[in-house]
Amino acid sequence: MRYSNEHKAQTRQKLLDSSACLAKEGGFASTGVDALMKAIGLTGGAFYSHFSSKEDLFASLVAQELARSVALLSELPGQGAEKLRQAFALYLNPKHVAAVGQGCMLPSLGSEISRAAPEVRENVEQALQTLVSRWANEHPQPELAWGMLAQCVGSIVLARMLATEAAQQAVLASSQQLLEQLLNAQA
Repeated sequence: MRYSNEHKAQTRQKLLDSSACLAKEGGFASTGVDALMKAIGLTGGAFYSHFSSKEDLFASLVAQELARSVALLSELPGQGAEKLRQAFALYLNPKHVAAVGQGCMLPSLGSEISRAAPEVRENVEQALQTLVSRWANEHPQPELAWGMLAQCVGSIVLARMLATEAAQQAVLASSQQLLEQLLNAQA
């Protein structure tokens, strides 16, 4: 039985969404094609009607996740320091630390991205350049945008490494304070 193009597109999207969650929670390299397909109720053989390889899936999910991150910043109201404060508050919170599968892929998959094919890393760089340029547009010192992004991503990585909520919260609060100082220094 042949499926419609719409059904195929919906299945591909389910696979992308499910794979992103599984990869962020347990690592992409360690998750097999069969497990990825089982999560959406299909067999491993059906995988290749949607992606040419597991690496193709990885490249697609990285691109999708980064596009969502860029879009999220665009959707925040306001401008300037207020917009950045909202972005930092959204990112640097205990729910984001706990919700690994639903959170930003950079803290979870950054090391796997660093070992990905050059074209994947080039796409990541391009998407991050877009995100950083949008942050830079909101701050009087645009050269600090990469540092702000690094602070956010690194804070989530560090917080997830810690065993207690108190220690996690201390990392998040300290990062918020540092970023707030950067915003206030230019006010």
